[in-house]
Amino acid sequence: MTRPVFESALPAMLADIERLVRCESPSADLAAVAAGAEVVAQVGAELLGAEAERIDIDGRVHLRWRFGNGPRRVLLLGHQDTVWPIGSLATHPFDIRDGVLRGPGCLDMKAGLVMAFRALGALDDRDGVTLLVTGDEELGSPSSRGLIEDEARGCRAALVLEAADDSGALKTQRKGVSLYEVLLHGRAAHAGLAPEQGVNASVEAAHQVLAVTRLADPPAGTTVTPTRMESGTTANTVPASGRFAVDVRVTDGAEQARVDAAMRGLRPLLDGARIEVTGGPNRPPLSADASAALLDRTVRLAARLGLGPVTATSVGGASDGNFTAGVGTPTLDGLGAVGGGAHADDEHVRIAELPRRTALLGALVADLLAEPGEAPGPRPALAEAGPS
Repeated sequence: MTRPVFESALPAMLADIERLVRCESPSADLAAVAAGAEVVAQVGAELLGAEAERIDIDGRVHLRWRFGNGPRRVLLLGHQDTVWPIGSLATHPFDIRDGVLRGPGCLDMKAGLVMAFRALGALDDRDGVTLLVTGDEELGSPSSRGLIEDEARGCRAALVLEAADDSGALKTQRKGVSLYEVLLHGRAAHAGLAPEQGVNASVEAAHQVLAVTRLADPPAGTTVTPTRMESGTTANTVPASGRFAVDVRVTDGAEQARVDAAMRGLRPLLDGARIEVTGGPNRPPLSADASAALLDRTVRLAARLGLGPVTATSVGGASDGNFTAGVGTPTLDGLGAVGGGAHADDEHVRIAELPRRTALLGALVADLLAEPGEAPGPRPALAEAGPS
């Protein structure tokens, strides 16, 4: 599994990435996700010599390739949905210039899918490998979480095709995520004639936003961030209802549980007001311990193959790797493309890194498959999924 193999294939890799990027697949559009899955399935079939299994969950299409009839040993995990709405190609066209590839979803994570196809396609033996490509990661994986966890249980390793850090570092630690919506119920009244007869949901929301913000613990790495908010109907009516969303990021399960209990313990401050809290933990933390052995293996492989140094970092964003680590499967994330600007106007992929990172991915899979013995036994998931 050498870099020159993929350097010679680079023009074809870029063409395959272009095919995927030009098929827009925003998460919220089921038809677009289904169309995107078909293009991914076509590219995968061409490069792997095998058809994907289409898995429909709640009307959303996910793709799975399973190789061999023996025990599942290595899971490669990616997604083809993006945050970019239909029409984004008009304002953010696919482009290759000055060693950089651009286009909506190129980094997160359509280039990573092509890398996986190429890496697996170059292997002589793929027995025990599963490649899973989901279609709802950007939504928090509401339909695919169970599928991901089932595929990961009992595997020797889960290799996640999310992009590397902007510096090229692999991602060995990710925060856990909880997502909530706080609903405020008040009572409407005329704002000019009888405001005292109302119960102002906007005022109650202000109190609760401040209470939620105080749940953060920066020294512990816990962030609790009120985000989207709405309240009221007209400018001259005391608001009868309101709502706001809350994004929570934590470094360990104990903090996730503490914040969850506090969110569910919110109480109104205004007489007559009522509060509902929906949502909860969405992804458990990915700890450095879950990645340590795989990182060491990857560092050694890169050095032996002359692929350059491999570094690692901790990030606040979550991925489906949080789920695989949560069921006890050793997990290494950030094995996809190198670039920057995910979800942003400057999303891009550094073309020169594609052959190197594809060679590294393929070598890692081959090394894991060559290891004798069975994978460690699974354990239950650490946290339950909440609405996303």
